[in-house]
Formats: sequence, C-alpha cells, structure tokens
Amino acid sequence: MVQTPGGIDIEAHQDSAALIDRDTDFKDLGLADVLVDACKSLGWVHPTQIQKKTIPLGLKKKDVVALAQTGSGKTAAFALPILQALLKETLPLFAVVLAPTRELAFQISDQFRAIGSQLGVVVATIVGGVDHMSQAIFLAKKPHIVVGTPGRILDHLQNTKGFSLSKARFLVLDEADRLLNLEFESAVDKILEHLPKNRVSFLFSATMTSKVSKLKRASLRNPVKVEVDAKYRTVDTLVQNYLFVPEIYKDCYLYHLLIQFSGNSTIVFTSKCVSGQKLALVLRHLNFKAIPLHGKLSQSKRLDALNRFKSGESLVLVATDVASRGLHIPDVDLVINYDIPDSAKGYIHRVGRTARAGKGGRALNLVTQYDVEYFQKIEQYIGEKMRLYPTEEEVVLASAERVAEAQRAAAVEIREFSTKKRKRDE
Repeated sequence: MVQTPGGIDIEAHQDSAALIDRDTDFKDLGLADVLVDACKSLGWVHPTQIQKKTIPLGLKKKDVVALAQTGSGKTAAFALPILQALLKETLPLFAVVLAPTRELAFQISDQFRAIGSQLGVVVATIVGGVDHMSQAIFLAKKPHIVVGTPGRILDHLQNTKGFSLSKARFLVLDEADRLLNLEFESAVDKILEHLPKNRVSFLFSATMTSKVSKLKRASLRNPVKVEVDAKYRTVDTLVQNYLFVPEIYKDCYLYHLLIQFSGNSTIVFTSKCVSGQKLALVLRHLNFKAIPLHGKLSQSKRLDALNRFKSGESLVLVATDVASRGLHIPDVDLVINYDIPDSAKGYIHRVGRTARAGKGGRALNLVTQYDVEYFQKIEQYIGEKMRLYPTEEEVVLASAERVAEAQRAAAVEIREFSTKKRKRDE
C-alpha cells in the first residue's frame, strides 16, 4: 500500500468486486514502460476487468461510457490513458475531471500524482471550502490536470482571468449518475460549453440513468459502452443484521452496539448533516472518540476527519452519504446504519465500506417503526432476508439515563456554539 502526500491510501484493487484479470498485465494493454513501472510501484500487477476493457479504448482516444461500481479500479482506468497521452504531448490544462464530492476529487488527484510521479505531472484540485485566490494562482501556472467539483470549476471559468478549458483534450465525468442530479446538472451543462468538441470523453457511472443516457447522446462521439458486474449486490463476506428499535431509544441501542464492538473501526451513517453532528457530540459525551464527516464541514475539517479515522486515532466516524461512495477507507470492520437509507442502492454503497478485498465485515441496521417499508425494499432488492441481531431490551435501556445526560450535554454545546456564531455574524 502506498500513501500519497495528500494522505490518501492507494491499494492495488482493494475491492473484491474489482474482478482482477490475472491472465493480463498492464504491458499487454499497450501502456508505456514508465506507466507499467508506476503501476508495479503501487502494487498493481494485473489490471481489473474495467481497466482491461477501458484502457485500450482510451489509448485509441475513443469516447467511453463505463458502468462500474466503487472499488472496480475505475480511477486508474481513465488516468492511465490520459497520462500516456501526456507523454506524447505535454500541454497545460490537458484534462479536466469532474467529481461529485470534494473528498473524491482529492482522492482522484492523489491517484494521478501517484501514477504520474515520474512524469512531472502537475495536478490542481479545485473544490469549494478552499481559498479561491490560492486556487486561481495555482491555475495560472497551467497545471496539466484539473480535478474538481462542478460548482467551483464553473466559478473559476466565470471569474478567474486566464483560466480556460478551450484546449482540454480529455474530459472525465466520474460518478456521472450523481453529477447529473439537480445539485450539479446546471453547472455540468455550462462547463461542457467551455470545452472543445473534439475532446476525448470518459463517462463513468454506477448505473445508466436516463440523465446519463441523455448526456451520452448529447456530448459524446460514437461512445463505446463497457460494463463490468453491473448488478448491485452485497458481497458474501458481509454479515448483515437488523435491530428493530423504538425511535426514542435509538441512541441507547447505538451506545450498546458500540460498547459490544469496542475496538472495531466503525462508520455510523446518518441521513442528515445536523443529526450527524449532534450524534457525534452525544457519542463524545459517552466517551467515544467519534468524529463527524458531512457536507457542512469546511474542507480542512473533512480531510482531517478522514485522516484521523484512517490512522486509527478515532475508531468511530459519524458520516452522511458523503462517505458512502468513491472513497477508499481501508479496514472498516463495522457499518451501522443509524438512519436507514431511502434507497437500496444507497444501502449497498454504505455497507460497501466494509467487507472489502475478500475480508469479513458486518452491517447493523437500526430499524424504527418509521423505517420498515424502506428496509423491506432493501431486503427485496438485495435478495436477502437479514437476521435479527440479538439484544436484551433491559440491558440496552439500563444506559438510558446516561445516554439522556449525554444528549442534554450535546444540546447545550450546540446551543452555545450557535449563540457564539450568531454574535460573530452580527
């Protein structure tokens, strides 16, 4: 495993869904020796199926629509053809990569740097939550690769003098199904207007939604579609259980589980930023080193939370779905769905944070009286009836008073913070 300067761990095909082709090596795909050596230095001996299918097309400068899940090795599938093209034609602002989250943008940037470390590749990561002026100065130096979120890249296109994508040779839309929702669609459309029509485009998506299909028709030239293991499913090494709990006692059940699984690396998923922030505070008052990760945190705090969790400094990460897709967080033992997701695909992405690379893992789902319908749809979709996780209500509720005290302390802390913030803003 290699750790890049940005703190992102890059492993060789870390997910069992990667479907490694052991009969092929990277040299067989037509890659230059320097890139083959770079792959070997990262521990990548054999390409994954998505890399085997995509890289030769990318080297021929074909537009590609690739359907691949998280952990399939898709970043290298588009990074390697772009870097090989750069070997022959070193131009500034050579490629632009759009990602739906800041964390994923940083992870993609770090992988470009890791693979291209011997090539002198300059990569700019352009996301919100980071000083606009420092980004503008970096862009003025004409980096080869620009990776970023749509909103901030569009902001620079409209407001940063000299920044242009008019000569970019490559466009990548990573997790295109998310990029084309209401939050990003308008910005993506406007960015496309700034790009040359004779570019090479790679569109990576977990699913072929109607919007992805529409973009394919509108923006790609005779694209080749590649697909690997497109069926959504959970892996065999994942143990999945549920607990049926009264909404009012969710925190008690969560506390009980975290004590039972103390010492395990755990991600607790919530549906909203506010509830995640509050829950992390409650857990801190219950003596867990819990850290929040959600979209309302500053970028520096989000990266700090990820790095502290990965390093083992904190064993409990309370996260929204910002952590459910795209990010490689190694060695997660347990996923707890504090809030049941409203879609089966969202559930699969969440629990995919554990039981990776053939390792075991567990998912525990807190199902309240309000979640039954969602939960049953998840079971139906994955084709599995989950088993009830055994608990004794008397044992769980013995902690009710202590948990209530932690909830009150967290509420006071939130009010005090809100008051201070309001005074600063006045």
